[in-house]
Amino acid sequence: MSEEESVAMRASQKKAKLKAKATTFIDPFVDFSFKRLFASDESKPILIGLLNHLFVGRKLIKSIEYGRNEYPGENAEEGGAVIDVICTDADGSKFILEVQRGYQKYFKERALFYASRVISEQAPKGGRKDWAYELTEVYLLAFLEDFNLPDCSRTEYVQDICLTNRYTGKIFYDKLGFIFIEMLNFVKKPDELETNLDKWLYALKHLTEFKKRPQYLSGPEFDQLFNLASYANLTKKEKEMYNTSLKYKWDNKNVLDYAIGEAETKGKAKGIAEGIAEGKAKGEYAKAIEIALKLKAKNTHLDEIAELTDLSIEEIEALV
Repeated sequence: MSEEESVAMRASQKKAKLKAKATTFIDPFVDFSFKRLFASDESKPILIGLLNHLFVGRKLIKSIEYGRNEYPGENAEEGGAVIDVICTDADGSKFILEVQRGYQKYFKERALFYASRVISEQAPKGGRKDWAYELTEVYLLAFLEDFNLPDCSRTEYVQDICLTNRYTGKIFYDKLGFIFIEMLNFVKKPDELETNLDKWLYALKHLTEFKKRPQYLSGPEFDQLFNLASYANLTKKEKEMYNTSLKYKWDNKNVLDYAIGEAETKGKAKGIAEGIAEGKAKGEYAKAIEIALKLKAKNTHLDEIAELTDLSIEEIEALV
């Protein structure tokens, strides 16, 4: 990485840190915040409320239990899956929650892969004959913050997908579903919020813009949301974790902007390929920075951090 690029990266991290301190409420679409708001015992009422607003008329969820989010492959060579949040309701239905901040070429395939992992994990190690493939429901819900699904409407902000018969339009299998929430398409203003789901999406999209909680976002679920999302309520360690998570988001945004800029400068065919390749290299560097910061916080020896991340000792020492 050139000196100019290093300066730009440090400026991005500084900007993210300033942004974090300037907001009353945290950004819900960074890793730390997403797990704080949707994957803790305190946040159960928030998640139950959101799920019920999404499945209104189809399901009524009264309680949930969080499950492990790592699903290794069948063998060492096979890739596993690391899911942002997964929970199970009292009826055994499983809900996978993901947040995708930027464009990913095979995002649909990734969603299918994650859901398939959770389905295949239901198979017992023995006695499959007695089990007879009696599957529980599996749903994947994904927040798409800064990109749209290809070949989908730009006016609909919720895509509710299930397996249907192509010819009759009737549902073929109702125990597997995908809900994609495209935040770019959600452009409603406060006086246009018609449903509880609208209020939830508006709150999440504009959370960092609020100086205080709006009166039109009231109720026990929002009490819990704004309490957990308050930057002032974070401990010193939580603020450091949030700032690190926010830096990573900004760095990834810079990677995407860089790739787009290169594509525009060099032409579509060659430029996109070169821009994405250089952007990917920047993304790998940003990930190394994130890992190094976490290891440094645990007082890991600098030589070991350098070996794990391929960063130089000087780069690691400069991280704060």
